Amino acid sequence: MAARRNGLDDLDRRLLHLIRERPRTGLLEIARLLGVARGTVSARLDRMVADGVITGFGPNLSPSALGYPVQAFTTLEVEQGSRADISAALAAIPEVLEAHIVTGPGDVWCRLAGRDHEHVQQVIDRALAIPGVRRSSTVITLSTVVPHRVQPLADLA
Repeated sequence: MAARRNGLDDLDRRLLHLIRERPRTGLLEIARLLGVARGTVSARLDRMVADGVITGFGPNLSPSALGYPVQAFTTLEVEQGSRADISAALAAIPEVLEAHIVTGPGDVWCRLAGRDHEHVQQVIDRALAIPGVRRSSTVITLSTVVPHRVQPLADLA
């Protein structure tokens, strides 16, 4: 395994751009496009996985295309000692796409997906039924102007 090091160099950034733009491209073709050996590409990818820079290689899925076109953001106020149990219960709800402990007036921020507004309400009701969850505040997403992304941070690294 390659040695750990801090930061990304230009080859790392070019490699990350290429696998984001063309995720189904094989290592040999990536190496050819970057002008380096296949072993170099493999070692770079292995190092970035080991360092936690790359967290997965799976496809990005569209909730809308899967039949869940309504997205919402819900802030939950919770009893502080219940966060671990609440986190586990939220993870068991498939429509909870992500959840984060946050600062500010709420305690847990969740991104939800639903088939329609009524379904989103049912998901919120399931979250509110979790022991330790006191109340929620929800906003419905109208459109996405900047989708989830991390590549610009890699470009700065």
